[in-house]
Amino acid sequence: MVLDPGSVTERKPGLREAFGRPAALVMLCFGFASGLPFLLVGGTLAAWLRESDVSLEGIGLMSLAGLAYSLKFLWAPAVDRVRLPVFARFGQRRGWLLAAQTVLLAALLGMAFVTPVGDLRLFVLITVIAAFAGATQDVVVDAYRIEIAPPDAQGALAATYMLGYRLALLASGALALFLADHLPWPVVYQSMALLLGCVMVATLLAAEPARETLRAADLRELVVDGVIGPFRDFFRRFAGPVGFGLLLFIGLLKIPDQMLGVMAMPFYLDSGFSKSEIAAVSKIFGVWMGIAGAFLGGAAVVRFGIARTLVVAVALGAASNLLYLLLALYPGNVTVFTLVIAGENGAGGFLGTAAVAWLSALVNQRYTATQYALFSSLVTLPGKLIGGFSGFMVTAMSYAGFFVFTTLSILPALALWYWLRRRVDMDGAGGAQAITAATDTRPAPGRR
Repeated sequence: MVLDPGSVTERKPGLREAFGRPAALVMLCFGFASGLPFLLVGGTLAAWLRESDVSLEGIGLMSLAGLAYSLKFLWAPAVDRVRLPVFARFGQRRGWLLAAQTVLLAALLGMAFVTPVGDLRLFVLITVIAAFAGATQDVVVDAYRIEIAPPDAQGALAATYMLGYRLALLASGALALFLADHLPWPVVYQSMALLLGCVMVATLLAAEPARETLRAADLRELVVDGVIGPFRDFFRRFAGPVGFGLLLFIGLLKIPDQMLGVMAMPFYLDSGFSKSEIAAVSKIFGVWMGIAGAFLGGAAVVRFGIARTLVVAVALGAASNLLYLLLALYPGNVTVFTLVIAGENGAGGFLGTAAVAWLSALVNQRYTATQYALFSSLVTLPGKLIGGFSGFMVTAMSYAGFFVFTTLSILPALALWYWLRRRVDMDGAGGAQAITAATDTRPAPGRR
């Protein structure tokens, strides 16, 4: 049995067709696989380390393993070009995905076997390997999603992917912490490895995307076409200021959300909420509101197209930060807290789906893995850098002033969008006509 992602059609799909594709079920499973290791090498791992009497300094250094997710573009060209021994028979995408999942599965079991108490240095090495495998899995899954369906179906696939991803965060976060109250940590990580093993069945059943087979004859060709090629292709299609404007917009579109994210937890605590209330409202209820927003975003992309959905999503995502002003006025009020989390997470999920669909439309499928890895890394980098100074901002302007500032920080992105929409057709046939043209590297048509 093979899960066929469905043929590419010129007709714009309806909601039922877009969400009913077999590819949507595949992306639900792949989203779960992508989300599972993120907390297991991050927040959940920090809890295990703390209970193992690892110092705070050591825990902080261990968090650097997560840099693999920000640096994944460095080895993305290999995912596009290099055929792996043994795994190559499954195809370029499925082969890399199975390889990454196999390494990740072995690393999770290795963490459970070694433990921080047994041999901390070896444990750190295995954790780094797990993070590398998880980041590689993300690269392959993103490339797979883009290649199995046209841009006008990417909203639906992004929504189902995000559903799986957020369910995995619940499993590796809330569920893992709950289990750790009753079971030893090694058993918890063995359970997470078992979940990953179950999801690997979907990788075996999924169909390999139809794409041009590109192989690097030697190291020079890998560097020239695999590393330089994606940049050259992008600036060939979007020449001069337009290309730089697009890259700058990518870096700015999620800045309000990323700036707020750093200060959200301290604000909840300073507002008088208990950790149990924060967990119930923000980490559980909020996840489901994010899922609802993601599916609403997917439906909007199908109905209204990528470009219009994205500009509305960017504005709503920034404006949702103003909801925190209500919480500043009513500290400790659980009802207000619930409403704020509902609005903020719903808007965040809506923006997440729209952004994924839009970034997917920018990609040339000759360089799918590399270009999308670059774009997704660029989305997170500026916000993370600026977010590092968010504590100083709150000290200088208070929480209320900070929330207003984060909302206004989206204005440069909106101005850029107004400038770009006059120069690039970002929604022709769902984005495919002007932005992606499979392996066609001719310049995209623009409106001057």
